[in-house]
Amino acid sequence: MKRADLYFALVVAAFFVPFFLSRTLYEGYQSFNAAHGMVMSFVKFSILSTMGELLGLRISSGHYFRKGFGVLPRAVVWGFLGMGINMAFVVFSTGVPAFAAYLGVDNPAAIMEGAFSWGKVLLAFAISVTMNSIFAPVFMTFHKITDTHILMTGGTLRGLFSPIPMGEIMQGLNWRVQWEFVFKKTIPLFWFPAHTVTFLLPGEVRVLFAALLGVALGVILAVAARKK
Repeated sequence: MKRADLYFALVVAAFFVPFFLSRTLYEGYQSFNAAHGMVMSFVKFSILSTMGELLGLRISSGHYFRKGFGVLPRAVVWGFLGMGINMAFVVFSTGVPAFAAYLGVDNPAAIMEGAFSWGKVLLAFAISVTMNSIFAPVFMTFHKITDTHILMTGGTLRGLFSPIPMGEIMQGLNWRVQWEFVFKKTIPLFWFPAHTVTFLLPGEVRVLFAALLGVALGVILAVAARKK
């Protein structure tokens, strides 16, 4: 372990450990999270998913930071993406059971709110497949565009808020990789089962779990890239 790894672990511990040691702090977090879900979605994703990108950079390049990588811009983008993910969770976790009821399933909303059962697993899987088939490809493509824009503008906050040349970036994307790996492999092999678990969890912890999945995926992609 390098000194940078130790510093990174200490920063992570200093940020998260107090919530486990102080019941008052944890209850304050739960209360604020219940009252301001979208704000907390921004905070959770901006911190945890950016952390996943830093871990991925460490695995792929040996360093946590690189000039032009744009840690702060990536955190801002992840924050807004987290709000979009929270919105998608609400839309699809409500809409898919409603559609299941339309198809004749007996009270699917009650099944999702009830105890663990195979019916609940099937509904959670249906929600995951629907969301990741409709929402995820657009989300992932937009995220790739923002990443490219951050790198093109030197990784600065000012550059992030400059006009994004959407057509130019989209024309330059490697759509073969986007389809063959990002869409065709990570969505069915990782996101379908991962978000099935997500929708089996209580609503108040789904966004946090999704942000932690972002950390895991960042590490997985970095390891895969290094092996390649």
